[in-house]
Amino acid sequence: MLGVFQHSELRIELNASEAAIRDSLLRPAEFRQWLGPQTFSPDLGDRLEPGMQFTGWLGPIAIRHQVDVLDSNSLRLLLSQGVDGFHQWYWGEGWVQSSLQGISLLPLNLGQTVSLMRLRQYLTRQSRS
Repeated sequence: MLGVFQHSELRIELNASEAAIRDSLLRPAEFRQWLGPQTFSPDLGDRLEPGMQFTGWLGPIAIRHQVDVLDSNSLRLLLSQGVDGFHQWYWGEGWVQSSLQGISLLPLNLGQTVSLMRLRQYLTRQSRS
């Protein structure tokens, strides 16, 4: 894999319940709304499950995801193709933490920061509805 080893951990506070945060991370219908411009395989079902594999695209770059660990407050995705590494999520009442590590030509920290800001905006809009 060509690229640079990158590691980033970010944690933000959100005005959202633990259940709302969990749903926004585990339900494809929801994460498709805030993870743009990334697009995903159309056949993801209603909820991520352990062992599930799917592909996301950032323009022409494919990133393969495999759900490695999934429990009530964490999600670990193994990444391959456009990023070789992992993305781990932890969450609780009013907060989410993202840990991303991998080799890629993509600017992972920038993408991670933008994604967390979009998640915050999405959950803020949801709480107002």
